[in-house]
Amino acid sequence: MNPMKLPGLHFSRLLCLLSLLLHFYFVTSELRLNYYSKTCPKAEEIIKQQVVKIEKKVGTVAESWTRILSHDCMVQSCDASVLLETTQEIQSELESDRSFGIRNLKYLNTIKKAVERECPSTVSCADILALAAKEAIVLRGGPEIQMKTGRRDSKKSYLSETYQAIPNHNDSTSSVLSHFGSIGLDVEETVAILGVHSIGRTHCRNIVQRLYPTVDPTLDPDYAEYLKERRCPTATPDPKKVEYARNDRGTPYILDNYYYKNLLAHKGLLVVDQQLASDPRTSSYVKKFAGDNEYFLQLFARAVLKLSENNPLVGDEGEIRKDCRYVNSN
Repeated sequence: MNPMKLPGLHFSRLLCLLSLLLHFYFVTSELRLNYYSKTCPKAEEIIKQQVVKIEKKVGTVAESWTRILSHDCMVQSCDASVLLETTQEIQSELESDRSFGIRNLKYLNTIKKAVERECPSTVSCADILALAAKEAIVLRGGPEIQMKTGRRDSKKSYLSETYQAIPNHNDSTSSVLSHFGSIGLDVEETVAILGVHSIGRTHCRNIVQRLYPTVDPTLDPDYAEYLKERRCPTATPDPKKVEYARNDRGTPYILDNYYYKNLLAHKGLLVVDQQLASDPRTSSYVKKFAGDNEYFLQLFARAVLKLSENNPLVGDEGEIRKDCRYVNSN
């Protein structure tokens, strides 16, 4: 059939539709495995070596970088906007209350410098963040994730957007499901990605309302007593001190399903953690992950992969920063 004579559809509209479809295909196909195989073939190996070196030195990068990746990808795009520092032109997303407790950022720039020495202005900070998180997860006993690359870096920061895009520490289950659902994660994947709390820690300021003036009845009383005596002794934590509790006392440095076992034992630290075990939308997945570590790791890998591919800048969008903390000077 002659496209010029298609009934009810002008040829110009058909061309517009085809253009949109081609654009969608082009953008989604830009991320791919081994993106730098020709332009910087040693990039991924350099990143892996750096992560191993930094993990031996610091020991807490897996939970840090997975959280940073989550914040980056949930706010606008997986574009390393979260790594930008405040300047005259930029208000850093790190100034948001949602970013409280984020750490180990400087080591991402350490990795960037190592990659820059090999391939100047080639590998984006967004890809370095994604690959660093991937490698750190493996070091903590987590799954191998087939992380695609090809992201580019944002020239903007999105401070105000963080309050809408990133759930608060003690948001409801509905809110958390809505936030992750908005970037394509279903309920089971959302429950799985929260399993990263298995290797994380929670600052006392985010849990004292469950301890004082009375203990939350959904919190195991013996565990609450431990928290009050050993980790969070007052209802008003000293802002000059880093007071926190490990989410998992059993295997705090291994990414595994003990997070879910703890929820079933009423030892979830955050409100949203504990609600996962009682909410009918999520409780069955908590039980399933608690009983099958391999299945949890499989779903965790799928969830992180989806997260890492949310609306990336590709092609000629954005830029390749020379320093992850600042946009390139013109």
